[in-house]
Amino acid sequence: MSLQAYKTAATRAESPREMEYRLFGQVTRALMHASTVDRSDITTRIDAIDWNRRLWSTLSTSCSEPSNAMPQALRAQIISLDLFIGRHSSAVMRGDGDFETLIDINRMVMQGLAPPAQAA
Repeated sequence: MSLQAYKTAATRAESPREMEYRLFGQVTRALMHASTVDRSDITTRIDAIDWNRRLWSTLSTSCSEPSNAMPQALRAQIISLDLFIGRHSSAVMRGDGDFETLIDINRMVMQGLAPPAQAA
């Protein structure tokens, strides 16, 4: 099976919510791993933080679109979280913040996205 066929099949098998949940899980695992590596492993730390920033930036951009059907208040909260995550990510890289805050935020979002059986 070609990679494109696999991607197409995976997309059809997952709802957008399930896809977001899976992506948050992958990014959060990368952050968790990065939090355990030596501070000198800059590549691992930057890669995880950058991936998380790009995820949140994408969500924020989507929330700023007039065609986005989510409630305005939720969209505003996601945009605010994106701004906070950008600032906190910079603090983590300077050594003034911790990965746990980023991990906790992602976990809370995952709880909201989780299918009912996984939410408990």
